[in-house]
Amino acid sequence: MHNHESENEMQPNEGLHSRRRLLQGVAGVAVGAAGVAGVTLLPSIGAFAAGDKGKKPTAVQDILNIARTAERLAVTFYSQGIANAHKLGISGDRLNYLRAAVVEEQIHEFYLRDNKAKPLTSTFSFPHGADTFKKLSLFIATQQELEGFFDSAYLAAVREFAEQNQPRLAQIAAQIATIESEHRVLGRVLLGESFADNWAYTPVAITRVSDAPAAVAKAGYLSPKGDNSYTFAAVNIDLPAVINRTPLVGTV
Repeated sequence: MHNHESENEMQPNEGLHSRRRLLQGVAGVAVGAAGVAGVTLLPSIGAFAAGDKGKKPTAVQDILNIARTAERLAVTFYSQGIANAHKLGISGDRLNYLRAAVVEEQIHEFYLRDNKAKPLTSTFSFPHGADTFKKLSLFIATQQELEGFFDSAYLAAVREFAEQNQPRLAQIAAQIATIESEHRVLGRVLLGESFADNWAYTPVAITRVSDAPAAVAKAGYLSPKGDNSYTFAAVNIDLPAVINRTPLVGTV
């Protein structure tokens, strides 16, 4: 395991004690009110917030713990994809996309580890089991669903950190969310989709981070059994092509 040492990171005493099924969950938000002259109207921000009224924000430590668990799931997924790249027909620059993605996910996991986050589990399953890593279509379908969950959960974290007067944590969650969204697009590139970058807004299917584990479990990622059981193992992050390795501010 590569020993990653954080630099210029937020420390615990600075506030840290610190595609289908997913899209079905946001269909109501995405469709909105009836269109006028062929234009679909989205619900107002106020209307969206009203549906979440009365829920307490997820505790900061719980958000960090859930996030670290998600990053471990991501590392596990991409690691299996790389190990089975020959079966998936992925090679060359397309394989490098996965290599970069797994390093980025591992950097996120290390950051959360260094800031005292505790994973809820380190062993996972996949809805299609071993076939996930034999058929490219299943691999990308799984990747799209996972990155959709990650996008949504991190955006929920942005809001919940802000509600708890943690602006820097909110910003870091957004910094991670933008990378997860890049991974979604890379998956569509691997599958040869036209208009790989096809979202104007990222759906928020999970409004509270505390709801994420149940959603991920329902989708089939938290029930390891038999040959559908995959345990997280940290990967080496020595890949110079991956830059911006700490969530710095004001360096652009």
